[in-house]
Amino acid sequence: MAEKQEIQHILAPKHTKLAEDEVKKVLEKYNISLKQLPKILHKDSAIAHLEIKEGDVIKIIRKSPTAGKSVFYRVVV
Repeated sequence: MAEKQEIQHILAPKHTKLAEDEVKKVLEKYNISLKQLPKILHKDSAIAHLEIKEGDVIKIIRKSPTAGKSVFYRVVV
């Protein structure tokens, strides 16, 4: 079976799956629950290279002209 490649495109931001301990830290930092995170579909092409399941949290890092980089979190549905 062919291994899935990470998307490398100038317009595609970096997507990574967070470990359970990292998820807990993010939720505590922002004082939110998993249900309050924005959602991303499990069939989204940007996360097709990741081994994901429903409920996983994805960290998205985008380049920002003013801040240098911006970090976003999404829960897989």
